Formats: sequence, structure tokens, C-alpha cells
Amino acid sequence: MPIGFWSVILGAMCVISCGEKQKRSFNAFDTYLQFYQEVNDSLSKNPRYVCAEAQKRMTATTDSTTYYHYVMLLAKAYMFRSDMDSAAVCMNQAEAYCHRNAPTPQISDLYADIYNMRGNVLARQALVDSAVICFSKALNYRLNGDRKEVLPDISINLADAYVRTGQYDKGALWYRKSLSFFDSLGTPEAKRFPAYYGLAQVYMELRDFELCDYYYDMAAQWYSEMMPYEKCIYLNNRGNSYYFRKDYPHALEMFRKELAFARSYPDMAFEVHLSEMNLGETFLLMNQTDSAAFYLAKCEDFFRSIGNISALYYLDTQLIELALKQNNLALARKRLAEAVKPDYVEPNMLHIRNRYLQHYYEETGDYKKAYYYQRENQRIDDSTRNERIKMRTAEIDLKYRQDTTLMKQKIFIQQKENEVLGLHQRMYVWMSVCFLILILAVFIYLYNKKQRHLFRMRSQHMINTLRMENIRNRVSPHFIFNVLSREINSHSNGYSENMRQLVKLMRRNLELTEHLCVTLDEELDFVHTYIDLERKSMGDTFALSLHVDKTIDLTREILPSMMIQIPVENAIKHALREKQGKKNLWIDIRREPTGAICIKIRDNGGGYKANSHNRGTGTGMKVILQTVQMLNNNNKKHIDISINNVPLEEGETGCEFVVILPQGYDYNFLKAV
Repeated sequence: MPIGFWSVILGAMCVISCGEKQKRSFNAFDTYLQFYQEVNDSLSKNPRYVCAEAQKRMTATTDSTTYYHYVMLLAKAYMFRSDMDSAAVCMNQAEAYCHRNAPTPQISDLYADIYNMRGNVLARQALVDSAVICFSKALNYRLNGDRKEVLPDISINLADAYVRTGQYDKGALWYRKSLSFFDSLGTPEAKRFPAYYGLAQVYMELRDFELCDYYYDMAAQWYSEMMPYEKCIYLNNRGNSYYFRKDYPHALEMFRKELAFARSYPDMAFEVHLSEMNLGETFLLMNQTDSAAFYLAKCEDFFRSIGNISALYYLDTQLIELALKQNNLALARKRLAEAVKPDYVEPNMLHIRNRYLQHYYEETGDYKKAYYYQRENQRIDDSTRNERIKMRTAEIDLKYRQDTTLMKQKIFIQQKENEVLGLHQRMYVWMSVCFLILILAVFIYLYNKKQRHLFRMRSQHMINTLRMENIRNRVSPHFIFNVLSREINSHSNGYSENMRQLVKLMRRNLELTEHLCVTLDEELDFVHTYIDLERKSMGDTFALSLHVDKTIDLTREILPSMMIQIPVENAIKHALREKQGKKNLWIDIRREPTGAICIKIRDNGGGYKANSHNRGTGTGMKVILQTVQMLNNNNKKHIDISINNVPLEEGETGCEFVVILPQGYDYNFLKAV
């Protein structure tokens, strides 16, 4: 429809695809903003896709405020689909959430989105005064929020609403304020075209076509950067400017481009039928009634189905004139009687209706009423001329004040620059000296800190290495002399075999002494050799049970050296050797669900007794505990060791040694130091 109303309706949707980049720590809201940027273009191209994606992400969002931002994004997508009822439901849900929470910058931002969307909905319903109130609230909430980068878009929406009410001076003021916001935010020129074609709309309403074309040409430079619905706005408004100049061929050219473009997007039904209405009226004014009837019939069902009162008011106006040009006075009378009667009609729409009503009453011979509507249009034209004069006066005054302010600012700035120049020269010298001193001090501090650190590391490494050597020197004889003393006192037939096993044990013990950690395979081999040497002295009642999970690769899993050997030796020496009857030793190695390896060494020797004469010196366990303590210092997950008496079958009691080796444990001793 080639009138200002439809330009503003489309323009009011600018904020729906505004840029929303925030410099915050990365959180759920940043994820929302990133998603918003990804689907920004799709809001007008494919709003159904945006609906589906937004609903999917809502189910995975735990932050409540972010969740309702997704709800508002859903409302915007519904608006592009002309599903105003669903959009209203989403806005009500978000507003109820805001009412339940204390005011914060984030809640203010959400309120701003809600009132901005409400303003868009009210603008579509021709409730323009209410739309102005909503846009004003949205602007105030946005000023109290964090996302200042969308202020220009709300200013443009407010300007659009003022233009629709015929307050062109206020409309131009808010368009220019949006440009000021763009300047403050450093917004690129390519993003400012909505303000330019908004100003062009104002000057078109005032019939100042020179300035109108100036601003349209500025907006046209960035046509390729516009999103689909913004291109529709531009083509529609540019067509309007030719329409009001009565340059109908150029108007038809623009409206046809708009129609062809809108038809390439399935969800642009509103824009398609709007361009059809534009074409219908233009053909009507060119007296091509067949073409006019064709296009008006195509869009009538759509606007009646969505119940858009403003659109229906204008459509009825065209249909009345069409009936008159078809010489069907009865049909014109019927359509006039059945025409919708909105509470508010814009000046442009009223001007067109009055012109056609004048024609109608001339045809019916009621010249008194025809003259009345002619006078009404003259009054509207006079009002428009007055607005134009008021606008010119305001612009001249504004330009004078801006020029005066700029001149005063330049003089003041020049004076201050002269005062500051001398101060800067002295300050630069002192800053250079201080900077050099600071660099020297930092260098000396870092050098000394590094030297102290290296000295401390070398000292710690030496101390721990000596501790480990001391531990190993105490451990090695502990096993060897126990077996050797027994073999020297034994001269049975198996002496030679035992001596070979002893030699193997001594050689293996010497090899293990050089390593802090060994594989499970190496440790078990050492234990088997030791038990084979002890088996003869233990008698026929001694039995070893060894179980290893098939999931454990013995050649890859690491553990501290002697971790199994020492508990096994303690069990044989202090628990089983003097025991009467069955002597059982169990070694169980399993992988736990967490991935850790659990090693259990259990005997049936009556359990650990602190006061027993057989309890030994405890040297072996000290070795284990000291080794584990140093390794645990380098790991978040620790090796856990426990020793407990446990009940066994047949009423016996045993001692159980349990060690848990965490998965991913670091056995790098040098790193620990």
C-alpha cells in the first residue's frame, strides 16, 4: 500500500534483527547471543527454522533469564510469520517472569525486549498512541540495562510511531537521535540505513521530495547489506515516494520489484500481499481497473484472515473507488456501508478515503457532502504544510545551536590543548625515567627470583635423592639376608635349586633398587621368586592364590617398587610361618569401575597384633609409606593404603593389606621434587 502506514509497520520491525554483541565472560547468555547472530538473517528468510532451533535450545537452557530471552526470540520469529497470537503468549510469559524478579540490568534488558515487541504488535494493530508508550518504556529500560548497542533500533521504532501519529517533527528528532546513538557506539555506516530511509519517509510525508530522495539515495548505497525484510521496506518506501509525486510508472516498477523479491521467501506472506495492494491502488489511479481488481482480489482474503483493521480500512477504500470506476454505484454504496471503522485513522489514509468519498458523493449527486470531504482534505493539506514549516524552523534552529556549540567547543579545546602541551612535555621526560627504573627493578627482581628457585630445586632434589638412596639401601638387605640365612642353615637335596633362585632374587632385587617404580609384571615375578624360596620352609600346608583381572595388562600398569613384595614378606614372616594348620595367602588384583587398580594381600595368620613378638621392626612398611608420601605430593589423586584385620571362613581372622592405584597416576619422581 503506497502510504506511510505500511512503511512504518515494516520499519518498526528493524529492532527484531538488531546486532547484539556483548563483551562479557562466556556464559549461557553469550551462547544465546552467539546463536542470535547465527540466525539473525534467518528471522526474515526462514522464521520457522528459527522457531524450531529456539525451542530446541530452550530445553537445554538452565539459566532462567537466558531462557526467556529465547522466548522473546521465539516471539520475534512468530511475528515474522504473522502469528500474532503466539507472539503475544510468549511476551506474556516473559513479562510474568520479570514481575517475579528484582530489578537488575539483565531484567531491564528483558523488559526492553518485551515492550519493544509490544510496540511492534500495537503498531500493526494501528494502536499507535499505545505503541509510542511501549517504545518509550523500552528505551528507558534499555538505558538501565547492559545492552546499549540496541538503543538506535528502539529510537527508530519510536520515530516510526511518531510519524504514524502525524508528529513528523518528533519522528525526525528520534531518527536523528538514533544516528547520534550510532555515532556514540561507533556503528559502521553500512548499518545506519534504517535511520536514513526513516528520514526519507518523514520528508515524503511533508512532500519535500528533494530531501526525501537525498536520504533514500544514502540508504540505497547499502542495499546489498540489507536483510530481506529491510529490502522490502526500502522498495516499498521508495515506491511510495513516486506514488505521492504521481509518478505512477516508477512507483509500479518499485512495487513489482518488491513483489518479486518477497515471493522468493515463503514466510513473507505479509510483504507479498502488501505489495499486491500497492500495485492494486497504483493501477486504480492509472485507470487500469482490470489490473487493479486482479491485485486487490489477491490480497483481500489474506488481510481479512489476519483481521488487520488498518489494512482492511485502506482495502475497503480502494474497493469503493474500484466500484465507482466500474460504474457500479450500488456496489460502491454496499462496500461503504460494510467498511471497517477503526478508532484511529492516519492522516494519509484519511486523505485517500476523503478523496474517494468526494468522488462517491459527486457520482451520487450529493455535492454538499462532496464539498465537505474536499474541505477536509484541504485542511489536512494545510496541516501538512504547517508541519513542513515547523520542521524547517526546527531544523534551522537545531543547526544554529549545533554550529554555535561546536564553535565554543573548538575554542575551549584549543585553549586546553595549549595548556596541556607544556605539561605533557615535562611529564613524558619523567615517565621515561620512571619507566626505565621500573624495567631495571623488574629485571633484577626476576633474575634473583629465578636464581633462588633454581637453588631451592637443586637442594630439594639432592635431599630427596639421598632419602631414596637411604630407603633403598635399607630395603635391599632386608629381603636378601632373611632368605640367605635360612639357606645357609639348610643343606637338603634342593639346595642347589634354592641357591639359583636366591641368586635370581638378589640380581632382580639389585635391578629393582635402581627404579622407583616397576610394572606389575616385574613386581609379580619378583614376588613369585621370593615365595618359591620361602615355600619349602612353609611346609605342604602353605597355599598361594593369585587372581588378576583379564582386563589388566601387567606389562603396562605401573606401581611403586616393593609395593606387593613387602606385604607378602610380612605375611609369611610374621603371620604364616609359625601358624599351625593351613597357611593361606591370597593376592587379588582387580580393576575398579573408576579405572583404578585395587591390590589386596590377605593371609589367615590370625590378624595383626600390635604387641606380638612376631610383629617385626616395621622397616618394610615405612619404606612403602615414605615412597607413597613423596609420590602423592605430585598428584591430585593419591595412592590409598589400608591395613585391617578381617574375618575369614571357618572362624579365622586374617590381616588384609589394600592399596588403591588411581588411574592416570604420575610416577615421575623428578617432577615431584
